Amino acid sequence: MKACEPLLCLQPKVMVKRACQEMRANKSSAALILDVDEKLIGIFTGRDAVHRVLAEGRDGAKVCVSDVMTKDPITITPHATPIEALRIMWDGGFRHLPVMDRGALVGMLLRRNFKAEDFARLDEERELWEHMR
Repeated sequence: MKACEPLLCLQPKVMVKRACQEMRANKSSAALILDVDEKLIGIFTGRDAVHRVLAEGRDGAKVCVSDVMTKDPITITPHATPIEALRIMWDGGFRHLPVMDRGALVGMLLRRNFKAEDFARLDEERELWEHMR
């Protein structure tokens, strides 16, 4: 796996328009949403902006990220293997995976962080499971 992209952390009451501006400025494909205690409560991605805001005709200047984010995202520890992370992402149908260590947010993995060998191993594993059924 390649290194994680820099983290963009926002508060839940940030408007979608502002979140998208922050994502663009930080070259980030997602924002992690933290409560006042710095606890991870959600994730907001470019896909969320398109599917839950623009496609529904909502005004990004009037919608909070907390209204359209994915709440309580699945996380992984930094000790997990690349194939474990890929399995979680594949099974969940998402591209971003926050990394938590003892309750603290330490990073975020993206599907694009993985090497071709990691995807090939996942494909082999899935084929094997299909044949075993």
